[in-house]
Amino acid sequence: MDAIRKQASRLREQVARQQQAVFKQFGGGGSGSGLSDDAELHQHQKLEKLYISTRAAKHYQRDIVRGVEGYIVTGSKQVEIGTKLSEDSRKYGSDNTCTNGNVLTRAALSYGRARAQMEKERGNMLKALGTQVAEPLRAMVLGAPLEDARHLAQRYDRMRQEAEAQATEVARRQAKARESQGNPDILMKLESAEAKLQDLKSNMTILGKEAASALSSVEDQQQKLTLERLISMVESERSYHQRVLQILDQLEGEMVSERQRIEAPSTPSSADTMPPPPSYEESNGVFTSHMHDTSTDNMGYFLGEVLFPYHGVTDVELSLSSGEYVVVRKVTSTGWAEGECKGKAGWFPYEYIERRERVLASKVSEVF
Repeated sequence: MDAIRKQASRLREQVARQQQAVFKQFGGGGSGSGLSDDAELHQHQKLEKLYISTRAAKHYQRDIVRGVEGYIVTGSKQVEIGTKLSEDSRKYGSDNTCTNGNVLTRAALSYGRARAQMEKERGNMLKALGTQVAEPLRAMVLGAPLEDARHLAQRYDRMRQEAEAQATEVARRQAKARESQGNPDILMKLESAEAKLQDLKSNMTILGKEAASALSSVEDQQQKLTLERLISMVESERSYHQRVLQILDQLEGEMVSERQRIEAPSTPSSADTMPPPPSYEESNGVFTSHMHDTSTDNMGYFLGEVLFPYHGVTDVELSLSSGEYVVVRKVTSTGWAEGECKGKAGWFPYEYIERRERVLASKVSEVF
C-alpha cells in the first residue's frame, strides 16, 4: 500500500507540473493567482512526509503494546509457577521430615522465602509495564488527535485531486475560448471555472496548513511519549533485576554456608547431634560446677579463635564466622560454651573455637 500511495503521489505531482506548464503557455494568470504552484507542491510533500512518519510511529507504538502485553501474559504464568515452587519449598521446610539433621530444611525455607520475594518483584514489574507503558501508548494509538489529523490530511488530499481536475478543466476552457474568438457564453463558463478553481486552491491552502499543523503536533507527541515509555520500561526492568540480584546474592550466601557445614571434612560434629544450649536457669549457675575444662574456673574469661563458622538457630545461640575472636565466659559439660563477640552474647559449640593465649590488641578490639 505504501508503494502504491507513493506512486500515486508522484503521478499527481507530475500532473501538477504539466498543468503549470500549460498555464504559462496559455497565459492563464487568473487561475494561478493566490498561491504559487511551487509553494503548494512543497506543502503537499510536507504533508506526505508527516503522514508517513505518524503512521510508522503509530505502528511502532502498537508493536510495543503487543510486545508488552505478551510479556505480561508470559510473566504472569512464570509468577504462578514460581509461587507454587515457593510454597512447595516452604512446606517441605516446615514439615521437617528428615531424621539426619535439618540442613536441607533450613535451605528449603530460605529458598522458599527468596523465591516468594522474587516473584513479588516480578509481579510489581509486570504491573508497572502495564500501567506505565502499555496503557499510555494504547491510548495514543486509539486517541482522537491522531485520527483527526489523519482525516484532515485525507480531506486535503481529496481536495487537491479535485483542484487538479478543475485546473485541467480551466485549461481546456481557455483553449476553447481562444478558438471561439470572444464567444460570450464560452467566456462566462471560463470565468466560472476559474473562480471555482481559485476557491478550491484557497480552501486547499487553508486545509493544508491545518493538516500540517495537526500532524506536526501529533508527530511531536508520538516521539516524546514513545521515548518516555521506553525509558520507563527499561527502568522498571533494571530495578527488577537489581532487586532479584540482591535476593539471589543473599540466598546464595545462606545456602553455601549450609553446604559448608555438611561438606567440611574437619568440621566438628554438627550441632544438630548435640543437646540444645542451656536454658536461662542453667546459664545462670546450674552448670557452674560442671565445667568442660576445670582450668576455666581458675583463669576466668579467656579469648578463643573461631575455627569453623557457626550459624545460630535459636535466639540464645551466637553466630560466628571463621577467624573471629570470642570472649569465652562459660563452658558446660555438654559441649556448649557461652561468650561474647562483636557486642553480641550467646551460646555456641565449644569445639568450634580454639583457645588463644596471645592475641593482638587489634583483634581484641574487634571482639567488643
